[in-house]
Amino acid sequence: MRIAQPFSLDFPIGIMTFFPLFFPRRSMLMLLLLLGISVSASAQSRDDGSLYSRFGLGQLQQFPSSQIQALGGGGTALWSYNYVNYSNPASWSRQVVTRASLGVRIDGLETTDAADNSKQLTAGSFNAAQFSFPLMRDQLGLAFSFEPYSRVNYRVQTTGQLISDPISQDTSSFLINYEGTGGLQQIRGGAGVKITNGFRVGASADVIFGIIEEGQRTTFTDTPGFAETNLTTSTRLVGFTGTVGALLTTSNLLGSNDDLSLAASLTLPTVLDGNRALTLGESLDRDTLGAQIQGDLELPLSAQLGIAYQSDNRWILVADALYAPWNDFQSDLSWPGFTPGGTSRFQDRMRFSGGVEFLPAGNDQLDTYFKRVAYRLGFYYDQAYISPVEGIDITTMAVTGGLSLPSLFPGTHLDLNVEVGTRGTTDQDLVRDLFYGVSATLSIGERWFVRRKLR
Repeated sequence: MRIAQPFSLDFPIGIMTFFPLFFPRRSMLMLLLLLGISVSASAQSRDDGSLYSRFGLGQLQQFPSSQIQALGGGGTALWSYNYVNYSNPASWSRQVVTRASLGVRIDGLETTDAADNSKQLTAGSFNAAQFSFPLMRDQLGLAFSFEPYSRVNYRVQTTGQLISDPISQDTSSFLINYEGTGGLQQIRGGAGVKITNGFRVGASADVIFGIIEEGQRTTFTDTPGFAETNLTTSTRLVGFTGTVGALLTTSNLLGSNDDLSLAASLTLPTVLDGNRALTLGESLDRDTLGAQIQGDLELPLSAQLGIAYQSDNRWILVADALYAPWNDFQSDLSWPGFTPGGTSRFQDRMRFSGGVEFLPAGNDQLDTYFKRVAYRLGFYYDQAYISPVEGIDITTMAVTGGLSLPSLFPGTHLDLNVEVGTRGTTDQDLVRDLFYGVSATLSIGERWFVRRKLR
């Protein structure tokens, strides 16, 4: 197997069409500027993705918030008046301002095989668009988001020979390109409510949808009489699920101004309706093979537990664990690593993360600028939900970090995050990924629905 130049598929976002209905002019200009940066980054580079996105539904994505991303990506128990935590709807009740955020990301990847052949890739992509507001200050809040659920983006090349003439035993060399693009998206909306001073709950309704396209293009390198063939599989998926969460907080535990929070969230199992079409032809001219195939995919539940400690509005410590029993994955349609009624290499997914944040100024808004910058550092370990080779776990280990830069506008800040890590192994003809990511997220917070008083 040889490493080929992968390519990327960026998802067009139409959500900005509706922003003028909600955002004041200043907020609109800032969000449009960041969206322009995202489009520019996507247009300049079309190379992206790991070869491991070939298996299952692709590489699973998550973006609870820019703050949590820099702290290792967990943060189930973390709450803040400056951010909305999309990993736990119970935290959505702790809102005092209307908040919107939009994030973009640039990824770099160096893939290496057992023969030490490598390929370097870069690409820009969309992180998430999030919007939330309080119905009752610090008691009842709503939140909505649009973000990727999984990404599929790879290209793999294999070579071989076949007997082209049975009499003379002449052989012909061929090259097969396995390509995949697309992925699933997720739209989420829900509410969080305060039950008591120390206990909050929340729930959301989630829609998962998208298209995954996988192709097999065969060319013969030394036999002009053989035509190039292109077999493409296009699968449309859609389904509904929900997430419930709980947040328990106790104050003044070790000091006069600290909080210790314990939290849990559970995403319910769901069934995705699948519609698959097969096409075959030469080059780009392809004909549909038979009727479309219908089938269902059963996705497992996903459970998260977290703990967070906040002290004096300066220090934040978080630790999280995630578990999803993907070994229970079922499908009426075949996938790389899974055959209906046959063998499956899906396995339970486990993820552990932790992080620390330091804000030197605390609540002092008159302190020097760099003391009002939040400094973050985190890590995570992720065991993938599928093993391409039996007996080999595909793990990802990474460190994260970031800065939160305050602006001249109260409630508005720009977060810059970085992530560096490794994924996979070169054993058993697999590849090892060394990757990095740099992201920017603009978060705008403003007070809405304030009744003006006549003087």
